Amino acid sequence: MVFATKFPGRSLVALAAWAAAVAAPGMAAAQTPTYPDAAASDPVAMGWMQGVPPPPERTIRFEDLSFMQFPQTRWSFSHWRELMPTAEVARGDGAVGALPVRLREDLDTVSFIPLGGGAPMSWRQSLDANYTDGVLVMHRGVVVYERYFGALTPAGQHLAHSVTKSFVGTAAAMLIAEGRLDPEAPVVRYIPELADSGFADATVRQVLDMTTGLAYSEVYTDPASDAFDFIRAAGLMPRPPGYDGPRTTFDYLRTVKKAGRHGQAFAYKSVNTEVVGWLAARVSGQPLAQVLSERFWKPMGMERDAYLHVDSSGAGYAAGGLSLQLRDLGRFCEMMRNGGAFNGRQIVPAGVVADIAAGGDRRAFASAGYSTLPGWSYRNQWWVSHDDHGTFMARGVYGQACYVDPKAEMVIVRFASSPQASNSLLDPLSLPAYRAVAERLMAD
Repeated sequence: MVFATKFPGRSLVALAAWAAAVAAPGMAAAQTPTYPDAAASDPVAMGWMQGVPPPPERTIRFEDLSFMQFPQTRWSFSHWRELMPTAEVARGDGAVGALPVRLREDLDTVSFIPLGGGAPMSWRQSLDANYTDGVLVMHRGVVVYERYFGALTPAGQHLAHSVTKSFVGTAAAMLIAEGRLDPEAPVVRYIPELADSGFADATVRQVLDMTTGLAYSEVYTDPASDAFDFIRAAGLMPRPPGYDGPRTTFDYLRTVKKAGRHGQAFAYKSVNTEVVGWLAARVSGQPLAQVLSERFWKPMGMERDAYLHVDSSGAGYAAGGLSLQLRDLGRFCEMMRNGGAFNGRQIVPAGVVADIAAGGDRRAFASAGYSTLPGWSYRNQWWVSHDDHGTFMARGVYGQACYVDPKAEMVIVRFASSPQASNSLLDPLSLPAYRAVAERLMAD
């Protein structure tokens, strides 16, 4: 592979680490190396990007892929727009949406047993174990817990990775509720440019719920995987000398071919979300960053502007390019918990939220074999548990999460920079920890 020869010795590791940012959150890693712990990898203590200019050995760059090597990621995930082009997701000039705060001191000691057994662990210990950069817990609309670590500050924006998908899927579902997008219509009704691709006979619903049958692999231990071509097209990693492939995500989508039947099985493939983002932008007549601004940031009174990675054509990266403030992610997830309402204003139709919370095709989802998510499903780019609390989630690799627990009247949002991308390696601590906090809050 030409790209591997340009960065000898470390290219495959670095490529796999970055490419996993758009991988299935349940995908297992081939190996589990030993990494420095959260304290030892703290980017401030390590001096990454400090100094004017920083010393060469502490400089993080796009062109050599150091921005996606651990522990450098503990800095880069909180400084994404300094590394590559982004479009502003504007909050506008309105008042900031209220976010009441009454912090509790008892949650750090909440104890749980990891999935699969083992010694009890505390909530506070789990934050270090998952390399948490920021975490916020809301109960009944009030912030009861908020912590920041590493390079993230309360005013900073952190890369959300595939949590971005749930913002985009919700916007598309709103367009369906407004009658502007037909879920049963073929994608090509709105995007005729895909007529010669594998999406030609896929429906809007199938790309939203990722039940398309596509000849597209997301195997991040394989440098020949299609995912690397997709990432290069999006401008998310350097292109090798003589590169003549697609240079935008839309160009890449036109090359994707069909394999099998659509609508038969769930298969997490990020190219589906790029189609959803294209649909939302095309039907709205706005760039995707503006769609997110008009749908969420302005009406909700978000505290800070957000930023969306864009390719060379200016198209927003729907699969994982959103950087936003932790508190604003909390606002969004609290709105979803509250049936689409926030601060007395209906942001998302209640029926859209109810449809997401009800979940998708559980049988289709089961075929994907997610060992940490038995009985779950996928709907409109959200992960739905079907548990006794009605929990549903937005999930991103390296530890990003929006966990909505309607029964406990709780949401938890987390940014992280774990060295292990796969949520299958993080879920054994994260999922029981979230549930334990919910049960503590419900006991009051």
